[in-house]
Amino acid sequence: MTSVTPDPLPRFHEFLGPVLEVLVTDSPRRARDIAREVADLLHISADQREATIASGQSRYDNRVNWAMSYLYQAATVTKPQRGVYAINDRGRQLLAERGRAVTLADLRKFPEYREFKARGGSRSSTASTVEDSAADGSSIDDTASPLEQAADAIARIDADVEAELLQRLHDREPEFLEKAVLKVLHAMGYGGTEDDVQHMGGPGDGGFDGVINQDALGIGRVYVQAKRYALDTSVGRPEVQGFLGALHAVGAAGGVFITTGRFSKGARDFAVSVTPRIVLVDGNRLARLMLTHGIGVQEAQVFRVVEVDEDFFE
Repeated sequence: MTSVTPDPLPRFHEFLGPVLEVLVTDSPRRARDIAREVADLLHISADQREATIASGQSRYDNRVNWAMSYLYQAATVTKPQRGVYAINDRGRQLLAERGRAVTLADLRKFPEYREFKARGGSRSSTASTVEDSAADGSSIDDTASPLEQAADAIARIDADVEAELLQRLHDREPEFLEKAVLKVLHAMGYGGTEDDVQHMGGPGDGGFDGVINQDALGIGRVYVQAKRYALDTSVGRPEVQGFLGALHAVGAAGGVFITTGRFSKGARDFAVSVTPRIVLVDGNRLARLMLTHGIGVQEAQVFRVVEVDEDFFE
């Protein structure tokens, strides 16, 4: 029977408290500086820091980066700029209450974190099982196959990237959002060429931020409105009614209303009951579409999964 050498490096969730402890003394800090100070704080050896995972990345850096990412998703730290973290009042309170013993269960108390996990968990049936087993300090779920664990890890990465995409869109100027959503729609197959996609934002735009010609003569035209709202703000029925009025004024074939926020139930119910058709795309769906169609993201790592070729052994 093959023996397994125990991994002496703390699990990623065991770095949650130490990361907050480092940030509370000096914030904001660059991710690499946080990792170095956490290593000093916990007396992580040089050998542990140099050990790598299959992709070649430091196993230690990988785990600390995950801890920082999860703290960010729980809104206990902020990102003033790329690769920089700062502790906020929620993070200070959590550290005061739990110290280095912060767990994933503590993060689940926050709605932002639960929404983040819901986005990632919807893609992986093992997500909640893996997290629950890790939250109490025990090893990652032994019942999940390596392939399931890999799929779960990818789902978590995707959810993390989606959340950052949405935040980055919200932080940019409205025109950036307007042009970004047109790129997404074009990548989805709306409009034959880039010339069929026109940005319209600005005075005199008729209430639209873009228009897409679905045919060479421009008979079938889809109008687009993109509104930058706070991520926890709901767009109500009145805004969607105003969009419908603008569509009627130009005789549009249909419209797409996109926001970085959410849509109220009233807005959704109204949109499905009117003609021309209005498609509502909230922030979470927008970020998912960007990831799916490769807008605003780049390939960071490719993993190869193989299995035995049964035909070879016939």
